[in-house]
Amino acid sequence: MSITLLLVVVTIAISIYGFSRPDLMARWMFNPYLIFHNKQYYRFVSHAFIHDRNNLFHLLFNMFVLYEFGRNVEIFLRSGHPSMGWILFLALYFGGIVFSSLRDYEKQKNNPYYNALGASGAVSAVLFAHILIYPAVPLYIMFIPIPIPSFVFGILYLWLENYLDKREAGHIAHGAHIYGAIFGLIFTLFTDFSLLGNFFSQIADYLASFF
Repeated sequence: MSITLLLVVVTIAISIYGFSRPDLMARWMFNPYLIFHNKQYYRFVSHAFIHDRNNLFHLLFNMFVLYEFGRNVEIFLRSGHPSMGWILFLALYFGGIVFSSLRDYEKQKNNPYYNALGASGAVSAVLFAHILIYPAVPLYIMFIPIPIPSFVFGILYLWLENYLDKREAGHIAHGAHIYGAIFGLIFTLFTDFSLLGNFFSQIADYLASFF
């Protein structure tokens, strides 16, 4: 079984189990106040394996994106690092969980009422690792019937998340999406610096195809 599929199965299983266990949800949520004051550091990771029972789409969407893009990233890392690829993929995923939470931890560590949950930060890290590796691969977005190159999607995604984050739109941790994306790009680049040249080369080839 691939690491990607294992993460999807485990996350769905724990999330569904948590739907009927409010005590588990309370213990596993990302609560910066309890992390800072009660030293409950495990919450940096545990919150990514639970989702809101009232927003099933959040769980399904996260796991769909993880499965679709995580498989390719995992294969890429395993092919480039045969003995370490699976470890690198886990480091990408779990590093994305933690890194995407750091800003909100710092902002909310004295706010006992702030809670967050879900794997969006880690999924964002995996998605942007895929964009770095395959910048010209077309992506399809709901309600937009034309393919969008991955690098264009990445730019639009970061712009929109930054816009929404500044306006604190909805009950969504937009900053976690941004920080997860940044981690995914930096971590993946450090696994293979040649990816940077390949990234721009693929974009140049894509643009040249129009002329």
